[in-house]
Amino acid sequence: MASVGARTVMVVDDEANIRDLVGGYLRRDGFEVRTAASGEDALTALRHGPADLVILDVGLPGIDGMETLRRIRQGSDVPVLLLTARAEEADRIVGLEVGADDYVTKPFSPREVVARVRAILRRGGGGRADDAVEVGPVAIDLAGREVAVAGEPATLTALEFDLLAALASAPGRVFTRRQLIERVWGWDFFGDERLVDVHVRKLRQALGDPAADPTLILTVRGVGYKLAAP
Repeated sequence: MASVGARTVMVVDDEANIRDLVGGYLRRDGFEVRTAASGEDALTALRHGPADLVILDVGLPGIDGMETLRRIRQGSDVPVLLLTARAEEADRIVGLEVGADDYVTKPFSPREVVARVRAILRRGGGGRADDAVEVGPVAIDLAGREVAVAGEPATLTALEFDLLAALASAPGRVFTRRQLIERVWGWDFFGDERLVDVHVRKLRQALGDPAADPTLILTVRGVGYKLAAP
């Protein structure tokens, strides 16, 4: 049974046995669970009541998982964990580019899904909560979770801000992909470290950092990334 104040997870899958299996494990871990059997039902449910995280099957009938994710992202930055039967790396990267926070490939362990959910919800920036950091035209308010570029507000997802905050906790310091994963996704993250590369690329786009020659978020080849020193 979910405790008072429990986080709410929506499980979206057209297979009832998967909804029941994942939902059962989540409830045993203290989460409140809502379910939907289609993308249309999920979008309607989210309009009527937000969730703290969405577990979304890619292979939905009708509006598939990718299109559902695109529509979610039009009005919400709720964390989304994809369930995908597609083993191809390109498909997984497309999901991340569209706005997913993480993915699990079928067949999966329900315990792994719960661990991923907990890691995503536990995720927090590595920065100092009372600090503001300025690097070139970018001003980062770590306490207020706001970012401005040349004085104009920048639109970042929660994950993108957390990644930027982790880098901003020590401008000029090189962070390995594993260190960023531990700070942003959680120490018990099971996925591919190249997930970091995808989200760094999206963060650069959000900040207007040129892809060909970035000046804000710098790549240290063979190691990881760093935020340029103020």
